[in-house]
Amino acid sequence: MKYRLEWNYKVKSNEKVQCSSEWVLGELAVQMAEELEGTGKITDLYFYDEKGTSWILKEMKKLLTEIEEDPHDITVFFDGGFHKDTNQAGLGAVIFFKQGKKKYRIRANERFDELESNNEAEYAAFYFALNILEDLGVTHLTCEFKGDSQGVLKQLEGEWPCYEETLNRWLDRIEEKLKMLDLLPKYSVIPRKDNKEADKLATQALEGKEIFAKTLIL
Repeated sequence: MKYRLEWNYKVKSNEKVQCSSEWVLGELAVQMAEELEGTGKITDLYFYDEKGTSWILKEMKKLLTEIEEDPHDITVFFDGGFHKDTNQAGLGAVIFFKQGKKKYRIRANERFDELESNNEAEYAAFYFALNILEDLGVTHLTCEFKGDSQGVLKQLEGEWPCYEETLNRWLDRIEEKLKMLDLLPKYSVIPRKDNKEADKLATQALEGKEIFAKTLIL
């Protein structure tokens, strides 16, 4: 998760000027705060996350220590495939995250029956990825979700309306799960060529090849 610093800077006239930083990662935010406090010229320094929660420096250090051992800095790639003749879907998800000082990747897929369209398969793939995050114990974090289905991501953002009842039910499930996990989602539409790994997993699911693999990234 990224954080923004806000503080008051004392000038020679004893006036205070309110200042703020760009959004930066937690470790850099703490380093900046320590260097700013070392000048002796600042007061009222606070950290803010993307949800608007605030901390002082001591609280922020404790928070980062607690977060370090849990999955964080999460990026999710998802894709869904669909066979119209069988109404079967293949769901694929690739999840990158940090835990401790290490980086990991999870590759997973699942075959899902009785869907109605490829669009529905994309929603099901997104929901499948959320279930993996829940199993990992991911809560109270910002997560980036990347896929090549512009319709799904724009509808989740609320930019595009959704008129299909079936898809609206998936939207409700996804939004309920996001709320339950207290996740702040960020959505990125990417070209299909950048989503090959999730696409391959979805295809393998349709072929009956079940995969769940957690890999340490060196």
